[in-house]
Parts: sequence; C-alpha cells; structure tokens
Amino acid sequence: MKSRAFSNQVGGAMTMRLWVLSCLLFLSFLQQAAARGSGFVRTRGTHFTVNGKPLFVNGFNSYWLMTVATDLTQRNKVTSVFQQAAAHRLNVARTWAFNDGQYKALQIFPGVYDEQVFQALDFVVFQARKYGIRLILSLANNYVNFGGKAQYVQWARNAGQNLNSDDDFFTNPTAKAYYKNHVKTVLTRVNSITGVAYKDEPTIFAWELMNEPRCQSDPSGRTIQGWIEEMASHVKSIDGNHLLEAGLEGFYGEYKREINPAFSVGTDFITNNQIRGLDFATVHSYPDIWLAGADEETQLSFLQRWIKSHLEDGSRILKKPVLFAEFGKSYKDPGFDTGERDNLLDVVYKHVYASARWGGAGGGAMLWQLMAEGMSSYGDGYEIVLSENPSTSALVSGQSHKLAELTHLFTRMYEYKNRRQVHAHRP
Repeated sequence: MKSRAFSNQVGGAMTMRLWVLSCLLFLSFLQQAAARGSGFVRTRGTHFTVNGKPLFVNGFNSYWLMTVATDLTQRNKVTSVFQQAAAHRLNVARTWAFNDGQYKALQIFPGVYDEQVFQALDFVVFQARKYGIRLILSLANNYVNFGGKAQYVQWARNAGQNLNSDDDFFTNPTAKAYYKNHVKTVLTRVNSITGVAYKDEPTIFAWELMNEPRCQSDPSGRTIQGWIEEMASHVKSIDGNHLLEAGLEGFYGEYKREINPAFSVGTDFITNNQIRGLDFATVHSYPDIWLAGADEETQLSFLQRWIKSHLEDGSRILKKPVLFAEFGKSYKDPGFDTGERDNLLDVVYKHVYASARWGGAGGGAMLWQLMAEGMSSYGDGYEIVLSENPSTSALVSGQSHKLAELTHLFTRMYEYKNRRQVHAHRP
C-alpha cells in the first residue's frame, strides 16, 4: 500500500507538471495573438483565439435559420433559438448560407439572387451579433436538399455541359465557376441591417466550403483534394479576415482506414485538412446511422475511438484545432430514450474538455441540432428544444460552464504572466 501511495504521489506530481507546461505553452501564443486583436476568430497552433484570449466552442447547428427568417411572422423562432442558446452560454451556431434553385431559394439561377432571402440571412447575422453568438456559414450542400451539388450540375447541363454524375460538380469548369460566383456574392454581401460586409463582420466565425463534401466516384480522395485546394484559395483571395474549413466528416483515407465505419466517401481527413488554406478541421459523428442496429455500448465505443483518433491526429499531424461540428442521436431510433442521447453528448463533451484542458486540439463541439418551440415540420429526429429537454439542457449548460472556467483560467494566467513581464522590463 505504501509503495502504491508513493507511486500515486509521483504520478500526480508528474501530471501537474505536464499540465503547467501545457498552460505555459498556451499562454506564450496567447501573448503573441493579443497584439493582433480585431474581434475576428484566429487560430494559433491547435487553438482558437479572439483578441489574444482563448475561445473554446460549445455550439449548435440550426440549418433552418435563413429559411425561417424569410417569413417575417416567423422570425421570432430565430430570435428564440438565439435567446435560448445565449442563456445556455452557447457561443457558435452553424447554419446554411445557401439554397440553390429550390423553394425559397437564395440563388434562383446562377448569379441571380432573391433579395428578400438575402435580407433574411442579414437578419440571422444581425440576431447572432445581438446575442453574442458567432456563426459558421456553410456555402453549399453535398446533398439534394436546398439544391446541393446536383443543382449546380443541372445548371451546367442547362448551359450545354455534358455531365454524367453529380460528382462532376468538383471538376467541371462551368459548375465550379457558378460555385465561385456564389462564394464571392455571399462574402461581399453588405448586410442591409448593419451596413457591414459579411467579409468584414466579426460575428462570422468561419466559412465552410460545403456541408459534408463527398465524391464516392473517386475513393482515392484526389478529386476532393483538388477541389478544396482550388476553392480554399478562392475564398482566401476574397476574405482574409475569416477562418475557413471544408465541412468534412472526418473519414480517413488509406491511413487509419480501420477507424472508419464500414464505408468511405472519397475524402481523407489527414490529406484534405493539410491544405494550407484550411484553418481548422471538422469531424461529424452519427453512430446511430453509421452503425445502425448496433447496441448503445458498441456505438459509444466506436464514438470514443473516433473522437480520440481525430484529436490525436489534430495535435500530432495537422497541428490545427479540431471542431466536432455535428453529432447527435435521433429520437426516431428504435427504443430511443433521452438518457441514451445524453450519454452520447456526455462522451463528446468530456473528450473535448479534457483535450482543451491539456492544450490539445479539441477546439469544441456543436450538437445537431437546436430548434425553437413549434417547429416540428423542420425536424429530422435529431432536433432538441432546450426548454423542453431539462436533462439535455443541463448537460449543455454544464459544458458551457466548464469551458468558460477554462477560458477564465487561461486568461488569468496570461494576464499574470504579462504583468510580470511588464514589471521585469521597468528600469
């Protein structure tokens, strides 16, 4: 017993030293980042910062914000979800800045936009700003919902292009030109409420090239790689203020293919995210879909391996923050109960917090998805109304509280270190 106690003491001391070292390394880059304060989110190593202070993300998805805001009588739903999110200290929302050729389309035809829908997106940005919530705005969809790459391919066909597959979106010059024009149109949009161009709006956390890009016709990942390289360069040529991510789900290529569920989608988490123009990596996780029919224990075991692997690779290989940008559990799953969903959220939150505390790549997590009361027609089974789900609400608030305390701790340590350096240089 005495030997074990001594070992525990030594191990505890070593753990404390490692934690202090991690803090000191983190503080050193906060000090450098503070000089570049602008209100925009930056990255430094594996961390997000704002004006030199650390930013840990506890966020949410609400894809529907722009669509709902097109109806003036329903804008209270947008306000309500931001109010509830702010009350739970959520700090980032991810939503669509696209709707191509569909009902309530933002882009009706290539280069032709509905001003009323754009004004709805203006309202979303304005409300997010009002409630202190930053936005990740996604610029296109992989799927047919809201148009997606299929709509771009159809537009290119209408212009005389001979295309065989929706995956031609990633290589056809006409389809790519349409997409690039949409990117430029959104990024240079001047908000009709605030008068601030989107590319100059600090409320926007980051741009996302596409929601879950997939190219299953090329499992090597080279097609997606080329497209991301080209489009990342295009975005950065227009907007040097904001961060950029690709919208990837986290599937591996040849390296660590065994970590994937039993399929691949033509992407490569490592190679794709090593592209210089991408500032951070994203990961999505839906064990209830990817391992459909498996029991809860199997799904949670997969989830833990999935999270750990991506956090390790973010720290060791990519050296960029990793944001778990989508995760959830559907109440439509057979035998669903709220406790299972809470268990899944708890696993994600604990891993992200542990990584952040130790200076790792865990930049944060964003659950899919939040809705306001009375929005069942927009539901997909994963929606959560915080006011109607007290146990889940408590988990969300708890994570916000822990990350806020961690932010406060790192900030206080930075300020103390800064004061010491100032005193040391006084004559």
